[in-house]
Amino acid sequence: MQRSADMNGGFSTGEEDSRGPPEQTCCLVDDSYRCQRPAGNACYSKRIQKTVTQRRLKLHLDQQARHIYICDYHKSVIQSARTKRRRKDSEDDSNETDTDVPGVDLYQLQVNTLRRYKRHFKVPTRPGLNKAEVADVLMKHFKTIPVNEKETLAYFFYLIKTNGNKFDQKNANGNDTN
Repeated sequence: MQRSADMNGGFSTGEEDSRGPPEQTCCLVDDSYRCQRPAGNACYSKRIQKTVTQRRLKLHLDQQARHIYICDYHKSVIQSARTKRRRKDSEDDSNETDTDVPGVDLYQLQVNTLRRYKRHFKVPTRPGLNKAEVADVLMKHFKTIPVNEKETLAYFFYLIKTNGNKFDQKNANGNDTN
């Protein structure tokens, strides 16, 4: 199942290499009690830890846990806390744009895609990083890439007007999916 970057908000999903064994339990301690729910495929990354700290959620990583996978319940709790913050910020700062949160979530990409990005842009990292750590490093790099918005939008409109994308070409050949 494909999910958009904004829906999952930084959680890893879907890759075979990011799933913990089915017998693992959630790695979080919730209000001084270790969660006993089965761990899903979402990682408790540094970005997620930052959200938990900022929102003052009573969650922390159990030091005895040998993995960083969290259950679906805690994933939804953290996502809803993040969504509430976005809504509040958008009401308070309606004239400002938030440059800290890009519209791309590198945590959703497969490990091989992250490696290709790293190799293409020659991003230096130390060896032995896990997926979440590589995604953190690449997200910092991604935020530094300058984008000429006017030029990008003009090119996008050009592609739309000239049917320059593959989806429109398929539909023009009679392969309409509707």
